[in-house]
Amino acid sequence: MAKEEDLLVLFRPGPYICSEFEYGGLPSYLLRDPNMKVRTAYQPYLDRVKVYMDNLLPQVTDLQFTRGGPIIALQLENEYASFDMIELEYLEFLRQTYWDNGIDSLLFTSDGSWNGEKGSLPGVLKTANFGSGAESNFDDLLSFQPDKPVMCMEFWCGWFDHWFEDHSTTSPDDMAATLEVILGPRYNGSVNFYMFEGGTNFGFNAGANHGPHYAPDVTSYDYDAPLSEAGDYTPKYYRIMEAFGRYQIPVLKRPDLPLQSYKVAYPSIPVQTYLSYSDILDKAPASHKFQIQDRTTMENFPINGESGQKQGYVVYRKRANTTGGSATRFSAGRVRDFGLLIVDGELQPFPRDENGTVMYWLNSVQDYDLTLPDGEHTFDLLIENMGRVNFGYAWSFEQHKGLSPAEPTYHLNGEEIRDIEVTSLEFKGSWVKNLTGWRPNDGTLQAPVLVQSSFVIAQGMPPGDTFVDMSGWGKGIVFINGFNLGRYFNVGPQQTLYIPAPFLLEGENLITIFEQLQPHNEIKFSATPNLGRAVGRKLGKYGPSHFDFN
Repeated sequence: MAKEEDLLVLFRPGPYICSEFEYGGLPSYLLRDPNMKVRTAYQPYLDRVKVYMDNLLPQVTDLQFTRGGPIIALQLENEYASFDMIELEYLEFLRQTYWDNGIDSLLFTSDGSWNGEKGSLPGVLKTANFGSGAESNFDDLLSFQPDKPVMCMEFWCGWFDHWFEDHSTTSPDDMAATLEVILGPRYNGSVNFYMFEGGTNFGFNAGANHGPHYAPDVTSYDYDAPLSEAGDYTPKYYRIMEAFGRYQIPVLKRPDLPLQSYKVAYPSIPVQTYLSYSDILDKAPASHKFQIQDRTTMENFPINGESGQKQGYVVYRKRANTTGGSATRFSAGRVRDFGLLIVDGELQPFPRDENGTVMYWLNSVQDYDLTLPDGEHTFDLLIENMGRVNFGYAWSFEQHKGLSPAEPTYHLNGEEIRDIEVTSLEFKGSWVKNLTGWRPNDGTLQAPVLVQSSFVIAQGMPPGDTFVDMSGWGKGIVFINGFNLGRYFNVGPQQTLYIPAPFLLEGENLITIFEQLQPHNEIKFSATPNLGRAVGRKLGKYGPSHFDFN
């Protein structure tokens, strides 16, 4: 398809890709090996990489430019110089695997130029990733490969968002000034925009960062890119086209701009039906209900052909007796990542600080002092994996989710909780689509809860792009016709979820919501996104001023 459109391809197969994507694109089953060292020459890791590459590369070998196709170059790994356990044997292994599979194209690495060439190999083209400071980045490149052309492999023309923060934007003027240096006569550089078009971390695919604390990414990957999440033109797009018009050799005919997508604010609909928390657990697949003796993370669950649970939620249940009418203390953590305590089917409120601010149970230890009558009670710890870290040092990739035996506590009245009932809730689309037994909404919804409603798009009226407005809800995920649109969370910044028109049908459409905290009785749509309060970010040589990994 790229060749048909006269485009050239830079092929970047990873296996690690960062990209604010869950675990940087790596499969979570790797974590079942307690000694796993990803992105190194650790042999069990290399074995899995080889399986992946030996299946992928033969599918693109004949699409290389050297054989009449559009692929002009391939990347080795990704930003490897930012890793703290650099093993060049790993890069040598990747390069040899490329060669063994018939790859004879230009190979390159892409890094922050300030890291030097420690994440690359001799004979491999080094490229730089940056959002500003083109002069210093290109001078760095020229200092260790003076006879090579310079390229910005990732020109960060926007930035991404974390929950609990503001929506990041960057200046079109700053972007245009940096682009001028990249393309101008001093360097005559090449550029690859990251991102040229915004996107969406549909489903559970958003990643996370480690800074001073765990910082999960929002669902939208609009990125304040030249083309928005919905493909709309922005001022940055026109500034880029203007610069290309001055530096393009030869000047190519520019086709008329395609029309932007048709946007619709469909009428609001009431919540029509629901499944209670106990209904949800009852309907979980039998294979996803089992007993464990001690704390176990989701990657090590005996499900999915012994590959464990990758994403979604897990319920750790303990039935226990309380006597004497005394206070009962439940403590657990750190939970990975978002915890809820449900006692006898009742969601327990989060504590608040001295200012009345809710203290969400996020990657932390939480203690609950409960007053319960004598008798047996059910203590459910519901934990959500909010995304594995996709960038960082070796320790950052130790991303076991759920409740680990390495964490400080999982206690009831000071005693370690053992003999645990587990229910794995992956919320796969096929499971959601086939759920039955929905109850009519009587206005008494209690979280956690699954709700479902339908709306009709008239026959002969092609669906349009829309955004579902979740600002009146608490926290959860949304499905449209069984497809997981992603997470929402009222702490923001993002308040709407993007629904591309192809996800909708002429006729009846089903929208399903898993609400963890506070259900609403109405589902609203909007013709425009609400990504939160926008704050301008100044991208320095090492990234944005508001986020410094180191």
